[in-house]
Amino acid sequence: MPAPRAGTPATGLRGRAAGFGTLVPGLVATAAGVAVATAVSRILPGVNAAVPAVVLGAALTNLGGLHRSLLPGLRFTVRRVLRLAIVLLGLQIALPELLALGWRALTVVAVGTGVTFAATRWIGARLGVGPRRSLLIATGVSVCGAAAVAAMHEVAGSDDDDAAAAVGVVVLYGSASIAALPLLARALGLSPHQLGMWAGASVHEVAQVAAIGAAAGAGVLASAVAVKLARVVLLAPLVALTSAALRRAPAARPGAEPDGPGRSGDGRAARRPPVVPLFVVGFVAMVTARSLGAVPAEVARAVPGVTATLLAAALFALGTGVDLRELARGGRSLLLGGAATAIIGGITLIGVLVVG
Repeated sequence: MPAPRAGTPATGLRGRAAGFGTLVPGLVATAAGVAVATAVSRILPGVNAAVPAVVLGAALTNLGGLHRSLLPGLRFTVRRVLRLAIVLLGLQIALPELLALGWRALTVVAVGTGVTFAATRWIGARLGVGPRRSLLIATGVSVCGAAAVAAMHEVAGSDDDDAAAAVGVVVLYGSASIAALPLLARALGLSPHQLGMWAGASVHEVAQVAAIGAAAGAGVLASAVAVKLARVVLLAPLVALTSAALRRAPAARPGAEPDGPGRSGDGRAARRPPVVPLFVVGFVAMVTARSLGAVPAEVARAVPGVTATLLAAALFALGTGVDLRELARGGRSLLLGGAATAIIGGITLIGVLVVG
């Protein structure tokens, strides 16, 4: 039987199979990292699997274990798996539940998020933090932590060093908030309801907010997570508006400069962002489906676990881009993250005290 000519279906199938084969080593490494991270999160209460996943990814790189054969699978995970996780995140959000919080609480969320995002970018420029990195830190602190960083990374043309630094910053300060916020709330005489609202409006990760709420009681947990998900909703318009702005001004976009030493070098900086990223459309579609009651209860209950696993996988892959020597020189990024955390904490605290 003659060999198939180039371009025939058999040739195409072999090409796709070979392409998938290049992904396998990186996907296997990612699966192993997620398994270990999940085990750690179950042993340590209040620790999201995303945190040890980032640490494990960074350890793989900095201990010399990042073999070239892993790179295709890791790139696939950062891009494709991450987008799926962001889309599924929308299934956790039902707009009627968020609207039940009332316009005062939603105003606190909107003002805290908007002011923090704008102020962080302004302060970043004054501190000498690169515009790409300050954009990612601003998004992570103001919206929903590492997931928001990774989502904005998709459209900003940022490199892996910037994304890894931003993830490190939001994980660090968000984790510190688990201990700091309850102590501050007690010192300030806040009620349990006020603590839950403050945590939801200011703490970076959903899991970190849940840890604070769970420690304070079931009622606090429900309100804290509801307020936090109101911030998560803002991820879609924020990423879409940023993408549109960068598309209109390609010469000024944070990722327009060529890659330098330590950059990903994968050509991301040369691409213009889409008008509205497809994963943002998917996120909005999932929010709509959940809000209209089109999602079976069994699916709604299973989605958070699946989403957490996919995010841990994406953040493990992203963590392999962390260069600890580079981070050690990133004092300005840490300072910016601290300033942003203080801003959103201060603004939302004032809002909580006003709303009561």
